[in-house]
Amino acid sequence: TAYTPYQAEASQGTLQVIYEFQTLICNLYEMEVANAGMYDGATSLAEAVLMACRVTRRSQVAVATTLSPIYRQVIETYCQSQGIQFRPVPPDAPEMDQQTACLVTQYPNFYGYIEDLDRQTQAAHQQGALMVVSADPTAMGMFHPPGYYGVDIVTGEGQPLGIPPSYGGPYVGLFATKQEYIRQMPSRLSGRTVDRQGRTGYVLTLQTREQHIRRERATSNICTNEALYALAATIYLATMGKSGLRQVAELCYQKAHYTASSIDQLPGYSLPVQGPFFQEFVIQCPASPNSINQRLMEKNILGGLDLSGPDFETGFINPMLLCVTEMNSKEDIDALVAALAEFS
Repeated sequence: TAYTPYQAEASQGTLQVIYEFQTLICNLYEMEVANAGMYDGATSLAEAVLMACRVTRRSQVAVATTLSPIYRQVIETYCQSQGIQFRPVPPDAPEMDQQTACLVTQYPNFYGYIEDLDRQTQAAHQQGALMVVSADPTAMGMFHPPGYYGVDIVTGEGQPLGIPPSYGGPYVGLFATKQEYIRQMPSRLSGRTVDRQGRTGYVLTLQTREQHIRRERATSNICTNEALYALAATIYLATMGKSGLRQVAELCYQKAHYTASSIDQLPGYSLPVQGPFFQEFVIQCPASPNSINQRLMEKNILGGLDLSGPDFETGFINPMLLCVTEMNSKEDIDALVAALAEFS
């Protein structure tokens, strides 16, 4: 089953796959240790916040205003009974003090734009706080990984790694950190060892952190994970390799910028944010995003995310968040631009 394997060593193949998955995630994010996977990107980030509070023994968390509001809600739900206080901070000048456990940001941010991760990390470390980042794994094919900047805990959503979305899932959470924090890390850890005959073997290691041994004092109470999709992500990463992942990232980047440039030339449309972005970007529309999306759906085009709702305080007029990936052809993009032009 997907539940806690109490005799995990009986399945050496499964443990080896998990071990390879951990190694690939470490390489992807340039971190020292990764776990066997979490539920999804949102809960991975929530667990990272709890971990940062344990490590620093502080209870205040600075959250960048450009973090996904959905992720922010999940974090607050996880922490509501822990006495943890949250403070929204601007990403370009995050305000922290000696009571701050961590700074939480997204890379790229919720709106698709690239923030100064180096500056944010230095600001957090100056106050003795940890730097916690939710990073898009696909973007690592082009941009410096969080570990390059000295980030302490990196989480992510592994769905882009070869896992087809289907009505809200499936997902797999990514989680990596520094070696010094390994005993505070949640979820399973697969380790490699050698038996008496000199044969390589794999075990679930450091289990004293976990809920089936430490109960309420465990680092987390996650007793299932997404090992099947960790396997899928492992196959995807191993097959693509560094050059393949870079090619995917470049396709996303180039197609997204082609789309943004084409839409920006349409009367009534504009790009309200001028800055580097990866594959997502915000546009201002001449009509409500909801009405535009309805018309797009009639043409079998899935439109962007309506950012005019109360959960998104952008300050823009009729804002819509668009995402372009390597799966979108030039014909698809041109059809979208032509459909949007009808509202100009």
